[in-house]
Formats: sequence, C-alpha cells, structure tokens
Amino acid sequence: MIRLALPIALLLTGALPAMAQSVPTELGKCVKTTIAEIATRLEGVPDSGDVVIYANDIVGISYDEVPQLRASRVGDPVKLCLTSIPEDCPPGDDRGKFYSAHNGRTGQDWEMPDAGHMCGGA
Repeated sequence: MIRLALPIALLLTGALPAMAQSVPTELGKCVKTTIAEIATRLEGVPDSGDVVIYANDIVGISYDEVPQLRASRVGDPVKLCLTSIPEDCPPGDDRGKFYSAHNGRTGQDWEMPDAGHMCGGA
C-alpha cells in the first residue's frame, strides 16, 4: 500500500511528467504533449535548420531556424494540432503532414512539417 501512495501522490500534485496524448489524425484536431527533444536538422551543423521531437513521437523539421522553437525547452507543454495532410501520396508514403504547436510556457506558436520532404519526394 505504501508503494502505491507515493506515485499516486506525485500524480495528484502534478509532480510526474504529463502523459502525451495520441497523435491527431484529423485536420484541426489537437492533442496535448510535451517537447522531448530540440536539435538542429543536421547534427553538429548549427545553421542547418531545426528539429523538434514531441513526447508522442511526432517530429517537426524545418530547413530554417525557428526562433519560437529555440525559445522552448525540453519538457515544455505543447498543444499540437494537425493543420495539413498531403493528397495523392504514393501508398505507404505518409510524409508531409503539417502541425501547428503552441508552447504553454512561452505562449509562442510555430508550424512545421513532419518530414524534410513531402510525400513522393526525395
């Protein structure tokens, strides 16, 4: 009984990290998640763009630097919404979805695709 009391108390007080909700699959649908990782698009290349990985395994990739993302930190709460789904993609190629993000800590917003190339591309 004591072993269960601590995790339950931490959960009730908000001391445990928030669980990421599932991935939005319909246009305009949003989920709550957190930022799991922020990096440059090419490892070790500072001006190569930005990458974000959310706790629900959605990835955002930009060839440009995204100042709003760079103001964020790992663990920040994010409202993530599916804003665009590509059409006429080859079977099995589901790249090119766009997601908007709202950082609950900074109040800043950004939008990024889930891949460096759209479906059917390189």
